[in-house]
Amino acid sequence: MKTNDLFRASGIMAIGTILSRITGFFRAILAVAVLGTALLADSYNVANTMPNILYNLLVGGALTAIFVPQLVRSFSDEDGGHGFASRLVTTISGILLLLVIVGVLFAPALVRLYAPEFSTEGFEKEFSIAVAFTRYCLPQIFFLGLFTMLGQVANARGSFAPLMWAPIANNLVVIAVFAGVLVMQQTLTVENITDGQIELLGWGTTLGIIVQALILIPVVKRSGIRLRPIFGVAGLGKSFSLAGWTLVYVLISQLGYLITVNVATSAAVRSAQAGITTGVGFTPFTSAYYIMLLPYSIVTISIVTALLPHLSKLAIEKNVEEVKKQLVRAIRLCGVVTVPSSIALLLFGPLMTEVLYFGISLEDSRYIGYVLSALSLGLVAFSINLILIRGFNAFEDTKTQVLSILIINIISSGLSYLFLETLKSDQVTIGLGLAFAISYIVGLFVTVSLLKKHVGRFEYSHFVGQHLRLYSASLLAMLPFFAIAYYFHWISDDAQPFIGVLRLALVLVGGGVSFLLLAHAFKITEIATLKEFANSLFSKRRAARKK
Repeated sequence: MKTNDLFRASGIMAIGTILSRITGFFRAILAVAVLGTALLADSYNVANTMPNILYNLLVGGALTAIFVPQLVRSFSDEDGGHGFASRLVTTISGILLLLVIVGVLFAPALVRLYAPEFSTEGFEKEFSIAVAFTRYCLPQIFFLGLFTMLGQVANARGSFAPLMWAPIANNLVVIAVFAGVLVMQQTLTVENITDGQIELLGWGTTLGIIVQALILIPVVKRSGIRLRPIFGVAGLGKSFSLAGWTLVYVLISQLGYLITVNVATSAAVRSAQAGITTGVGFTPFTSAYYIMLLPYSIVTISIVTALLPHLSKLAIEKNVEEVKKQLVRAIRLCGVVTVPSSIALLLFGPLMTEVLYFGISLEDSRYIGYVLSALSLGLVAFSINLILIRGFNAFEDTKTQVLSILIINIISSGLSYLFLETLKSDQVTIGLGLAFAISYIVGLFVTVSLLKKHVGRFEYSHFVGQHLRLYSASLLAMLPFFAIAYYFHWISDDAQPFIGVLRLALVLVGGGVSFLLLAHAFKITEIATLKEFANSLFSKRRAARKK
C-alpha cells in the first residue's frame, strides 16, 4: 500500500474522527454540566458504558477481528461475498436481539456486577437510577452490532470514511437531548432528577446509536454488497472458530475494564461516605480517558483501519517482510503525533481540562486533568499495541494475542486494587490512570515478542530510535512553557475562562511550533509526512469539487 494511498484513506477518516471528537467534546461537556462528576454521573456512565462492554465482550471484538479478513476472502466466492456477509449479519443480529432481552431482564444484577458498592446501604437511590438508565441504554447493543457489521462491509469494499463519520450524527442527537435538559433545568442531582428526565436521557442516548447505525445502510448498498436475511450458519464455521479465541481476548479485556469500573465506583462511594462529593470516581476517569484517546483516534485508528485490509491481502500472499514493513511504517507515522501528544497531555493536562470542562468547578476540572496526565504515560504504548495486534488479525491468529492482553490486564487489575487499598479515596482515580499506563508499557514488550511467530525478529531499532528523538524534541520544546505555567501558578489560580483559554493556546501553540522546529533539526523524516497527511484531509474534497 503506497503512502499516498494510505494517507488518502486515513486522511478522510481522520476528518470524520476530528469532527466526531469535537462533537463528542461538546457532548461530554454538556453531560458533565447536566450530571456533574459525582455519583449521579457515575450512575449514567456505568449504564451507558454497559452496552459497549457487553457488546464487545460477546460479539463486537470478534466481528472487528475476523469480519474484514474473512470478507476479503469471500470476495473470491462465486457470489462475490454477498451470501457470506448476509448470513453473518443475520446470525449476529439474532444473537444481539437475544442479548438485549436477557440484559433488560437482569439489569439489577448487571449493575451489582459492574458497580457493587452502589448496593451499599444508604445508596439505594443511586442504585435504582443506575438500573433505570441501564434498561434504557441496553438496546444500544443491537444497533452497535449493526453499525459495526455495516461499517466493516463498507471497509472491506474500500469505503473507510463512513465508519468514522457516522458517530457525528450520534453525538449531535445526544447533544440536543442534554442541551434540552440543561435549558429546562441546571445541574441535576440524585435528589432532584425525575423519572421523566432519566427516561429522556436514557432513550435519547440510545437514539443516537440508532441513528449512527441506520445511516450506514445506503452506504452498504452503494458498495455493491446485497444484504438480505439468510438464516443458518453454513459457511461460517471458520469465522466462529476464529471468533472463539477472539472472545477469550475480549473477555479478558472487558474483565479488566470491569475491575476499573468497580475500583472507580468504589472510590466514589467511599469518598461520598467521607464527605468528598467532587472530582472522584468513574466519571473523571472516563472524561480524562476520552481526551487521551483524541490523538490515538484521529491518527492511529485511521491509519490502522485503512491498513488492515491491505495487511490481510499481504498475509494471504505470505509476504511476511512487507507485513513487517507496513507495521513499522504505521508505528513511526503514528509516533509523530502520539509522542508529542503524550508529553503535552502529561505537562498540561490540568490546563486543558480546566478550559474544556468549564461547566463544573475548577477543582473538579483540574482533577480530571491529573487523571489525564497519568493516562498520558501509556498513550504511545497503547497506540503501538493496537498496531501490532492488527498484525495478528491479518494472519487470522486470534489465539496468540490472548497472552498479551492477559498480562496487560493482570498488571492493570493488580495495580488498581493495590491503589484502592493504599491510596486515599480521592487519589484512587489518578492511580487507575497510572495502572493503565504501566500495564500497556509492559504489554508492549510481550506483544512484540509474540509477533515474532509470524514476522520473524521484530527489531525495536526500527522505531525506538525515532521515538527517542521524538521524545527529546517534545520535552525540549514543551518544558520551557511548563516552567512558565508553573512559575506563574497557572495550574492553581482561579483565572477567568478567557484567560485560561489564552494560557492554553500559548503553551500548546508555542510548544507545538517549537516541537516541529526541533524535530526538523533532529532529522525526524516522518515530520514531513504531517504535511502529506494534512493535505490528504482535503485532497478528496478538492477533487470532488472539480468533478
